[in-house]
Amino acid sequence: PPHSSIFLSYLKAEFSKIAEDVKKVKTRPTDQELLDLYGLYKQSIVGDINIDKPGMTDLKGKAKWEAWNSRKEMSKDDAMSAYITMAKEVIGKYGM
Repeated sequence: PPHSSIFLSYLKAEFSKIAEDVKKVKTRPTDQELLDLYGLYKQSIVGDINIDKPGMTDLKGKAKWEAWNSRKEMSKDDAMSAYITMAKEVIGKYGM
């Protein structure tokens, strides 16, 4: 069932806050953690991937594209919830 608008506005507010907080962790998260967060973030904001896969030489771009593409067909709400959960884990692990 679709979420209530009150729940969604709460979710969006928490998402915005945690997206800022996770940038302030004391230690840099692993590349995989950063890619997972990136993929969930893009899926939350944009939805399904809408850009072409970068060329073979652009390793960072390709990794980011694959991280986002791996979330395909996930709803924006579910991606936001998953992002919040993961960002909280990252903040808990590395401290702010």
